[in-house]
Amino acid sequence: MEGWLGLLLLLVHNAAAAKMKIVEEPNSFGLNNPFLSHTNKLQPRTTPSPPSGPSHLFRLAGKCFSLVESTYKYEFCPFHNITQHEQTYRWNAYSGILGIWQEWEIENNTFTGMWMREGDACGAKNRQTKVLLVCGSSNKLEAVSEPSTCVYSMTFKTPLVCHPHSLLVYPTLNERLRRRWDEIEQSLSDELITEQGYRKLLREIFQEANYLKSTESKSEEKENQKGSKRFETLEQCSVANNELSEELKRLKSILDKNGISYKNASDKTVDHLVPSNPNAARAEERFHLRGDTGDRDDH
Repeated sequence: MEGWLGLLLLLVHNAAAAKMKIVEEPNSFGLNNPFLSHTNKLQPRTTPSPPSGPSHLFRLAGKCFSLVESTYKYEFCPFHNITQHEQTYRWNAYSGILGIWQEWEIENNTFTGMWMREGDACGAKNRQTKVLLVCGSSNKLEAVSEPSTCVYSMTFKTPLVCHPHSLLVYPTLNERLRRRWDEIEQSLSDELITEQGYRKLLREIFQEANYLKSTESKSEEKENQKGSKRFETLEQCSVANNELSEELKRLKSILDKNGISYKNASDKTVDHLVPSNPNAARAEERFHLRGDTGDRDDH
């Protein structure tokens, strides 16, 4: 009897054991786990700007180019974003956004780089990346570096920029904006605007063409307004007054040079301008429309 009881207990134990199942938590294996949706982890702070700049580069939109360097995989999607993925088996491997397409960097009438901004948070600021476009036999993400903390630099090779004029700004503008550019060039040549004013007017053209974002310049203007016309001492006020007087003399000499006479309501202000000959009408109109839009950079 005891033998049968022992056998019965053994069968019950084996039956219970057969029903038990040990479930292991799936290992994420970092970003190499095909069962995880990594793109859902990325939360962009803003939407990309519309494609802008040289139209022949628009064919890059919708494509992505990758580069594996050390333990990281970088993906550059022109006119969209840049991402970084850590290629390890750690459960919490990093995957993030290094920047979202925002604007061009422009120097000397040339598109010198694509700025991807508003990436993932990095302390008190956001990650950002400048992409340099260089001539190459094929489209290829060539190199990645981090010149300063959370500010990255990428080199992208493409045959689309091999022509010496492929990155010039002026030809990409519409006819109206090209005329405006011609006008401010002439105004600078005639000394009707300063170098600072010239750069400001050019930036307005680039903003209207959607090559540059206007939010940054507006914030800069607010900061300049906050810091302007405030003097802590009488000496500072006197120095500023002398500088304004010298600037007034300079403007008067420009009027004389262009054949424009002036009448003073007082010794300190110019009331209005009166052309002394018909040939000066255009110069007078240019002065009224543009004026002196910036501080002179003589030192």
